[in-house]
Amino acid sequence: MTVLIFCPPRNAMQSGKGKSKNWVLLHERDSGRQIDPLMGYSSSSDMNSQVRLNFDSQEAAEEYAKRQGLAYRVETSNKPTAKRSVYTDNFKTDRKVPWTH
Repeated sequence: MTVLIFCPPRNAMQSGKGKSKNWVLLHERDSGRQIDPLMGYSSSSDMNSQVRLNFDSQEAAEEYAKRQGLAYRVETSNKPTAKRSVYTDNFKTDRKVPWTH
């Protein structure tokens, strides 16, 4: 059984960084999902795919996986760089592309 350890990116719909500083440990699915013939819902018999554990650091998540005897894979995320823009730069006379309405 393999687990995935990653740091989730920030929400694209908000400018804040909430819930993006914790590390998450997810169990990867062992089997695919089946369709229930009566209701048409998709279901799975793999209960570990529902477990999502949060940790304060990558090291804590790796220690947990080692203690539980789980093979793990760490995905590093690229932190976005801050793009600085100043409103007055739109009206500079030395712009490379002319500004128009």
